This record gives sequence, structure tokens and C-alpha cells, in this order.
Amino acid sequence: MPEARISERDAAPSPRYVVWELTLKCDLACRHCGSRAGRPRADELSLDECRLLARQLAEMGAEEVTLIGGEAYLAPRWLDVVRAVRDAGIRCTMTTGGRALDAEMARAAADAGLNGVSLSIDGLESTHDQLRAVRGSWEAAMAALRHVGDAGMEAYANTQVNQLNIDELEALSGHLLAGGARAWQVQLTGPMGRAADRAEILLQPYQMRDFIPRLGALAERLGPRGLQVQIANNLGYYGPWEHVLRPVPWQGCAAGIGVLGIEANGDIKGCPSLPSAPYVGGNVRERPLREIWEQAAELRFARDRDTSELWGHCKSCYYAPLCRAGCSWTSHTLLGRRGNMPYCHHRAETLHARGIRERIVKVESAPGKPFDFGRYELVEEPVP
Repeated sequence: MPEARISERDAAPSPRYVVWELTLKCDLACRHCGSRAGRPRADELSLDECRLLARQLAEMGAEEVTLIGGEAYLAPRWLDVVRAVRDAGIRCTMTTGGRALDAEMARAAADAGLNGVSLSIDGLESTHDQLRAVRGSWEAAMAALRHVGDAGMEAYANTQVNQLNIDELEALSGHLLAGGARAWQVQLTGPMGRAADRAEILLQPYQMRDFIPRLGALAERLGPRGLQVQIANNLGYYGPWEHVLRPVPWQGCAAGIGVLGIEANGDIKGCPSLPSAPYVGGNVRERPLREIWEQAAELRFARDRDTSELWGHCKSCYYAPLCRAGCSWTSHTLLGRRGNMPYCHHRAETLHARGIRERIVKVESAPGKPFDFGRYELVEEPVP
């Protein structure tokens, strides 16, 4: 989880945390999937190419690689990729929907060297199955959580929060605790891919005023019981719960500073969540990874930026020099460019004190391709 790392700005830029999409093939059909996963890409990396890439990552100082999809375990010889990452001296984890992750697969993954697994669990059973579009997917994910722990790996959970499940978090936390999860990462459903087609499920910025304190209360209650609650990069920032919900205070987008994203065909981005078209800086079949990392403007934007690209309320914010407008992925896919991030607790509270709240309204649809997005606009209105 990138947000659990040491301050990315305290060290020289290096891809210390890497999220690697092994395939776009998936055994679920999630209605909020940002990559519109389902079928594999036509040109996914071979095992030999994956082994070479793992060695390049090690040479550049990678500390952890998280394998994703689609569904990572559907990639041919995915366990050999796990072995390649571990042989390179890098910690290896996986994020998964877990539909087919049974006890046998968990033991095989542990034997290959997989250190930990994060199960994507998006609400209670009915809501999760609705979002994942496969009946029984919640039961499978909860069973997988237990299989991971039984196999000796670290078991985690992650949840995308939206209008369908926001009222279920307290109840869900009990299931995660009972299932043996050690940490729980909470993030917002972002307006990308299939989620961009469903404006009605996206949270409104003004909901941060109530949502963040609820998460903070959960963190304080669950931490002593062994379940650490953390917020992801696309919500925050700097409110009174920041120190409870983020191991290291937010210091700006880490894309291309300490984080790297790899798509299954070898395309390289500064962060795995970023949409492909504006942010792919090169392909490892065409250029060495180090060259892409050091030279591509698409990966250097967070390294080289200052506050000049900030706009809207972020431009005049007290925290602007440090925050630099929060999560680049969310602001770009929401508003069409970086520099103004409305899903901010500090911002929602500041505006509320002035009698104002912000609401998003869809004005342009997504074209229907992987990692695509439409466009929303912000509406300010009096607090009811």
C-alpha cells in the first residue's frame, strides 16, 4: 500500500513500491472496475519478459511488488512471476477478488514466496455481490481471507466506498476482524472505467465531513483489536483524523517518486491507478525501465511540479505547498486535469464553515475503454 511507506519526499526518487498488473483477464465483472477488466490484453508480457522486468525493478531499489489484474492468478504461470520477484530480493504481495483463491491455491502461493494478500471486499454480502456482479463472490472472498491466513501469509482487506456501501462499514469491519484481516485499506470508488458510467454511486465531496470521522472512530476502535484501518491516497487530507488514518501524514502525490505502475503489456505509469492515455511514459519492450523512470515526463510530473498547476480551492489552500492538490488520479478522472481535489476533509470543513458545500455533476460520458474517464464539474451550493 503506497500510503504506508516512509515519506516519499525524504529519499531520492525510486520505485520502492510497485503495483504490477499481470493480466486484464478477470473472473468477476465488477460494476465499479476502473480498468474494465474481463478479457486479457492481446500483448501481455511473457514469463521471460516478467523475469527480466523483476531484475530491473530490483536494480532500481524496489522494496515491494503488489500483483494485480484483472485477476492476477489468472495470468499464465503467475506463481513463477511470484518466484521471480522473490528471487530478485523483493517482497511480493497480491490484491485479489479471491473468487477462486481456495486453500490449495493459497498454499501454493505461500510456497512460491508470496508474503501477503489483500482481499477486495466491498460491503456486506448482498452489496458486494451486486457490485462484483457475481453471486457468491462475497462468500468466496471471505473464505479466501481465511485461506490466506491459514497458509501463513499476511491477510489484508481493501474496500472501495461508494453510495451503495457507505452505511455498511461498521458491520463489515466485524466480518473482517473475525476473518483474520490484519489491515484494512479504505478508498473511494473513483470515476474511471465502469464506475465512470455510474455517477449515482459516487460519493459527493461534502460527505467527507461525516465519512472521515466515522473512519477515524473505526480506526481507534479496531486498532487495539488487531485490525489497522488506513485510508488510501484518494481521500483525506489534513483534518483532525489524519494522524489516526494515515501512518505518514500526506505529503503529496507519490506517482513517479516512490510509486510505479506496470500494465500487463509492459506499459509504465507513475501510479497504477492513473488513466493510461495521459500517463503512460513508455513500454519496457522498447526502452529500459530505468530510462522510462528517469526521463519520461508522464512519470516525472509529481517530481517536477510546483503549485503553479493548482486551481480552484486547492490553489488558495494553506496546505497547497505540501499537499499539491491531493490524488492526481482522482482529480484528473473527475475534472479532466490535475490540481483541484474536492474529496478532502479539510476542504469540506472549511467550506462548511462558510455555509457552502460542493457537489459533482456528470457532464461528459466515458468512451468505454480500459482506464477511461468522462468528466464532471463541481457545483457549489448553500449548505441545506
